[in-house]
Amino acid sequence: MDAPARTLSVTRAAARFCALRGWAPVEQVRLPDGRRADILALLPTGDFAILEVKSCARDFLSDGKWPDYRAWCDRLYFAVDLDFPQELLPEDAGLVVAEDRDAALLREAPEHRLAPARRRSLLHRYAMLAGGRLAALSDPAGAAELRAALRVD
Repeated sequence: MDAPARTLSVTRAAARFCALRGWAPVEQVRLPDGRRADILALLPTGDFAILEVKSCARDFLSDGKWPDYRAWCDRLYFAVDLDFPQELLPEDAGLVVAEDRDAALLREAPEHRLAPARRRSLLHRYAMLAGGRLAALSDPAGAAELRAALRVD
């Protein structure tokens, strides 16, 4: 399986993993610092988790921006497939391993709480993005116009 197909497969399984746990995942979320989280999930507790999808060792080793995601979530996870060399991943992040449509939690992520003002700002961004994407789904012909009006990407 090539890297884009592997990334898509792991992303879908990770989003399904979130949904099955009652988390509300949104994919490809631009964060206030300009970084883009693969999956930002809102948990029933009001906490946020980021799941960073890695398709292969080269993808992980060439990406030095993932530590910046900690500033925008309460818990950080890596989502990989069964072939990924897990020993490369830091132990101070959670680990979700995907196979086909399923995913399993192998390591819980340690908690690092967001400040209340940052949480409120992130919740607003999350809601605008999710609402904008839902509106675009119900009006495909006007999707670009809706996205521009709501300033979501």
